[in-house]
Amino acid sequence: MQEGTVKRSAREGGNKMSDIRASTILPARRERVTLRTGDGLALTGELALPLDQAPVATLVCLHPLPTHGGMMDSHILRKASYRLPALAGLAVLRFNTRGTASVHGRSEGEFGEGESERHDVAAAIAWCAAAGLPRLWLLGWSFGTELALKWGADPAVEGAVLLSPPLKRAGDEDLDSWAASGKPLLVLVPELDDYLRPDEARRRFGRVPQAEIVAVEQAKHLWVGEPYVRIVLNEIVRRVNPAAWPLPTEWKD
Repeated sequence: MQEGTVKRSAREGGNKMSDIRASTILPARRERVTLRTGDGLALTGELALPLDQAPVATLVCLHPLPTHGGMMDSHILRKASYRLPALAGLAVLRFNTRGTASVHGRSEGEFGEGESERHDVAAAIAWCAAAGLPRLWLLGWSFGTELALKWGADPAVEGAVLLSPPLKRAGDEDLDSWAASGKPLLVLVPELDDYLRPDEARRRFGRVPQAEIVAVEQAKHLWVGEPYVRIVLNEIVRRVNPAAWPLPTEWKD
């Protein structure tokens, strides 16, 4: 079956179930948000909340490199927003960092090579805290992992999940700072990554005693394909809300 199609099957009692596919959007409360940075910029974003319950935790998504197509709608972050409020009771905040555009709009400012983006990370954390959202976890992917490591060890943040960390802009000093924070760190490393593969990741993240390294066989930097999306989302939920793990692969119509 091609990606994005839905296979329906009957279950006991005549209930209709749909397979969760690449294009599935599950029920949630979704609202456009604007984040205001300390240096005066407006950043565009979206908050997705569970439909009929308070969230048990919050994901603050930090997207891949905007100069190479990264944005708040990059597929893993989009699918986290589409699925995890309903499946795992999580709030999911996505936003475009400065100068980044997507179908949701363009954030003000210009790309800052991961330096001026410190204000963007701070704005997202402050917005979530002001909104009363619980248990903030950063979810960084590629460039977003650099932002998490460099600027994310805020007192309001519980921990971080890193996908495909390149460890280019973030270095040993940032790893040491995260180690000193004591905050949990889950690091998902594709076996066939373009920048940092599992053996080197284990060596580099050895500076962070609380880091958990998960090597994912045959995966690549962009996590293309529904099997890899499911691995990523399940690993997030296993750490952030283990009561909802493992995630179902079907949804009741």
